Amino acid sequence: MTMRERVPDRRPAPSAGTRLLGLLLLVWLAIGVIAAVQRHNFDNAPINCAGFGTIAVTALAGPLNYLGVNPKVNECDLPQPSR
Repeated sequence: MTMRERVPDRRPAPSAGTRLLGLLLLVWLAIGVIAAVQRHNFDNAPINCAGFGTIAVTALAGPLNYLGVNPKVNECDLPQPSR
């Protein structure tokens, strides 16, 4: 086998269900990011763990944001480096 020959990929193509699930996940997260923008979570760039956490949980909540869910992170207890 020379360097230019390729071994055919024997993995099966993703099924329609897998593609649909991936598309739904992307749409879910996009809706969550839109909700974070509408709630002005990106204004005054978050400079701490709580700000980043609030953006993350808002994005993960997705469409639930429009059903009354308002996730917020108030504190983050991050491990401190050893001395």
